Order: sequence, then C-alpha cells, then structure tokens
Amino acid sequence: MTDVQQTESESTVDHEEVVEAVSSEETTGETAYSEPTADQLDQEGDIAADYIEELLDITDIDGDIDIDARNGRSYISVNAGEETNLRLLSKPDTVSALQELTRLAVQNKTGSFSRLILDIGGSRDARQAELATLVERAITRIEEGAAQAALPPMSSYERKLVHDIVSERGYVSNSQGEGRDRHTVITAA
Repeated sequence: MTDVQQTESESTVDHEEVVEAVSSEETTGETAYSEPTADQLDQEGDIAADYIEELLDITDIDGDIDIDARNGRSYISVNAGEETNLRLLSKPDTVSALQELTRLAVQNKTGSFSRLILDIGGSRDARQAELATLVERAITRIEEGAAQAALPPMSSYERKLVHDIVSERGYVSNSQGEGRDRHTVITAA
C-alpha cells in the first residue's frame, strides 16, 4: 500500500518554458501555457498521486507517495526502502514514460496542460548528478580552448537544471534548436 503526504512550497514560473509554450502556440495553434494557481497544483498533485498509486497497486510495487508544489509545478515523489521492488520503475526512460502517462492522466481529468515532475526512487537526483558531470566535461573543453560546448538534446526541465549548474560555475548557457533537438550550449562568461 502507499501513503500520500503533501508539503507546501513557493510557486514561481520557469520563464523559458513559458516562452517555449507561447512559441509553440504560434507555430502549432495550441493554447499557451499559463501559470497554475495553488489550488490547481494541489488538484494536479492529487490526481497524479491517485494515478501512480493505482499503478503501484496493479503492479504490486510498494512505495510512499509525496506531493509537493514548487516553481509552478506539481512534484510527485515515490520512495520505498531498498528491499522493495520500486527500483524496477526508477530507470530514467521508465520514469520519463511514466511521467508523460501521468501528465496525460492529469490533463484528461483537468482539461489543462500539466508540467508535473515525477521522481521514482531518487531518479531525479541521479539525473541531476549526471547532468552536473556533463557540465563539468563541457567546461573542461572550454577551459582547454573550445569557444563553446554543446550538450545533447534534453527536456526543458533538464535544460533548466543545466542552466542553474552552469551559472553556479560562472559560465553562460543558452538553449538552441527546436523541439526534440533543443539543447544547451555553454560559453565562457
């Protein structure tokens, strides 16, 4: 069985994603993104937690679900002790697929686009560590004389994490490309 806990947090907008959503509307005719209210984030978190809880029950996987709202997103974390089989769902590709399915479930119930983030068994922390390693390698190339270093394409959430890491290191980054080819390019400050 799963337990659901909810914590409070501040809410701000990821401006890069708002720009992307507006650009997407201009080219695809889709509705532009607008920042959800605290009540909408709570509703989104509850729907997502119910969806994930059902999935865990069906697959007979134990996990505790935590709901948080920050940066204009609902964050759903699923955790369990190491002796459980939750690790079966914590592979990055699996987490990404489940996140998209969960977003679709939320969108189906609310009628609104969802930007929720799903973390299973610490997968997001592991991915952030991988991104930090990628940034370090890119910065090393720049320190060795390269004018810039491009990272592979990644999601807007991951690019945001990269921008934060790059900024902390005193370098400059920006996103380039469109759609699935959108990636981060790092340069010296």
